[in-house]
Amino acid sequence: MKEYMKIWNWIYKNLRPLDIARWQYHFEKGNKEDVLKALSTYQNEDGGFGHALEPDSWNPNSSPIQTWVATEILKEIDYKDKEHPIIRGILKYLKSGADFKEGFWLSSVLSNNDYPHAPWWHTDINSTSQTSYNPTACLAGFGLCYSDLDSKLHKKCKEIVAEAVNKYLEDGYLESMHTVNCYLRLMEYCEQVGIKDLFEIFKLKEKLIKQVKLSITKDKCLWEGNYICKPSQFFNSQNSIFYETNKEIGDYECEYIVNSRNVQGVWDITWSWNEYPSEWAISENWWKGNLVICNMLYLKNFKKL
Repeated sequence: MKEYMKIWNWIYKNLRPLDIARWQYHFEKGNKEDVLKALSTYQNEDGGFGHALEPDSWNPNSSPIQTWVATEILKEIDYKDKEHPIIRGILKYLKSGADFKEGFWLSSVLSNNDYPHAPWWHTDINSTSQTSYNPTACLAGFGLCYSDLDSKLHKKCKEIVAEAVNKYLEDGYLESMHTVNCYLRLMEYCEQVGIKDLFEIFKLKEKLIKQVKLSITKDKCLWEGNYICKPSQFFNSQNSIFYETNKEIGDYECEYIVNSRNVQGVWDITWSWNEYPSEWAISENWWKGNLVICNMLYLKNFKKL
């Protein structure tokens, strides 16, 4: 209890209202409406999200990555009401064609450059990173799941999903754990909506199970202080289809989480910005808060809290 209260005190001193609402929902019998209310403050009139919802970019303008973060929070609290203004707004943004080029939602937008940001969100108009399925696969899955069946957006997302999955099934394994995670989420959206006519979903599942096993960093000596891939990147429950083939290292992460806290009682993150030191100091705390929620959820779901 003493260690839990140390974490609790840090949370209420450092987290954003959105993340406090998330914490309360998961650990203090809070409600989804408070999470949604806090999340809505990051949504722009065009339906997209900005305002450092993704703490590595302080761009107030809408972008696909920031909007993807919003979809992840909706997934986290298992919110599925298609008529909610947040979901309708996201669909409006996806439908608009903004930040969409040649079959992909841009992974980074030029207006990022005008605000404090991590170096990986700096971009130029000819950036080759824009043809990644991060976050396109996930946003297309969201659009497929929540758009009206007879809408242009539904058709567009259906085409993107089919192309993304077929390309992944034909090509080799992915190097980016973030893109893998987008495909994982895409699979979940397709299952949620019951897609049967685009591809054989069991083939996607089979490849993702192998992919997750390949992607997780097995050398535990590298876990400390390095930006590597842990099981929690892909699952946080023993009920996951990815747990059985990663059981030993998945269980080990519980032990690692418990033993890797800093003097404040929470967890350090393993990256930083090269510029904007004042803003980075704030974003670093926001990221720590997110990591607290993710780690505590992992322990909770593994019954190790």
